[in-house]
Amino acid sequence: MGSSPYAHPLPSPSTHAGREGLAALIDRPDKAVVALDFDGTLAEIVPDPERARAHPDAVPALARLAPKVASVAVVTGRPAGVAVRYGGFAGVPGLDHLVVLGHYGSERWDAVTGTVHTPAPHPGVAAVRAELPGVLDSVGAWHGTWVEEKGQAVAVHTRRAADPAAAFEALRAPLSALAARHGLILEPGRMVLELRPPGMDKGVALAEYVREVGAAAVLYAGDDLGDLPAYAAVEKLRSDGVPGLLVCSGSTEVTELADRADLLLPGPASVVHFLAALAERL
Repeated sequence: MGSSPYAHPLPSPSTHAGREGLAALIDRPDKAVVALDFDGTLAEIVPDPERARAHPDAVPALARLAPKVASVAVVTGRPAGVAVRYGGFAGVPGLDHLVVLGHYGSERWDAVTGTVHTPAPHPGVAAVRAELPGVLDSVGAWHGTWVEEKGQAVAVHTRRAADPAAAFEALRAPLSALAARHGLILEPGRMVLELRPPGMDKGVALAEYVREVGAAAVLYAGDDLGDLPAYAAVEKLRSDGVPGLLVCSGSTEVTELADRADLLLPGPASVVHFLAALAERL
């Protein structure tokens, strides 16, 4: 039997549109954008978000891939500077032009300058931050929940609660009301509820960046509900004639992405191995 010319063969997407997207990326990598979520995609989900770090093989894989494509972008709900630190992306040869779109695209870090561009904070975030302890206490969800300060947003994590799913559901309505009172929106995720300003999401950020680069193909990989707008953006780009590949970093907690993805991968380790195989193929 003959052997593959590649040490790490690429998995085949399960859909026709996905196969077209991957083929377009391989055919013209210099016109392709590879966009990736951070938590759950490049980094494992952990009980304490401050301990999340990129998979050990993520930076080497990205450093091999980035010089071969038009651009690599990390699109995350985290502050851009935090994603850069937790990812270990700064000062890496090969990642000289990496872009991190943080806070769902409202912040931007460019490796070429090493600086973060960020808007003025929404006044509703400070108001929510002040009221949040009382809301958590009134719901009886103070113990076991963890509040993450994100600068442009505030997130309440329930993964460490005695019953994470029950705490999540108990908090959804009161936090939604709190967000609405102060002009914010509530973004649910994997055992996390984030209160953040409206008007920007990963779909808007991705579409704007693809236009900026002038990409002729796009790959997006994500794992959570916040990635659905980016999926929708890729689907819109496809309808406009720009091939795209949707990758899901598999999760039993979130099935909405898996139902729409072209390629299912079990988690960050598999995503990173896929990126390495793609770099090798290119």
